[in-house]
Amino acid sequence: MQQIILYSDDINLLSHWEKALKKEQYAYTVVDDIESLQHIKGSLVIVNYESLGKAGFSIIRQLVKQQNYLLLLHRTPNIKIAKSILGFGIIGYGNALMRDHLFKSAIETLKENMIWLAPEITSQLIIEIPSSDNENEEDLLSPLSKREKEVALLLKDGLTYNEIADRLNISARTVKAHAQAIYKKLGVSDRIGLALLLR
Repeated sequence: MQQIILYSDDINLLSHWEKALKKEQYAYTVVDDIESLQHIKGSLVIVNYESLGKAGFSIIRQLVKQQNYLLLLHRTPNIKIAKSILGFGIIGYGNALMRDHLFKSAIETLKENMIWLAPEITSQLIIEIPSSDNENEEDLLSPLSKREKEVALLLKDGLTYNEIADRLNISARTVKAHAQAIYKKLGVSDRIGLALLLR
């Protein structure tokens, strides 16, 4: 397993992250200063965006160049920053105060070398994908059950699992199970891949 490195100049954030990591029994190391952070190689690095200061983008580029998997966390994540950092090769971006289950999901996704974004950022990105009249949509969805088709179309439109659960009167856990089945049947890896396929 890759080494997990934490960096933040905010003690409260570090405490929040450490609590989540200990709960899941992940081993980790805290780096205390930016200079030490810049020497990290081949690790899963969790960084507080605000702690990077003006040199942030150059540090990010350096960490990516040194073959680190980067999870950049921000107290106020937004779509503009998400778009800019994805261009630098960061594969994870989300809320610095996310719940433990999302924190675990982010770590596990990055360990698989896949992109993880906060659900609200993913929804915003999907909404921005230009829509087209996809005449093949019915054919593309043919491998799915009726309920999976309903879920797939709502995912394509950028709704979160909770919003879909409310709309279809099912649990968010059931929505997640349907989503995983949809991705597998349609040969996509995530909601963005599904939206690109269907738009």
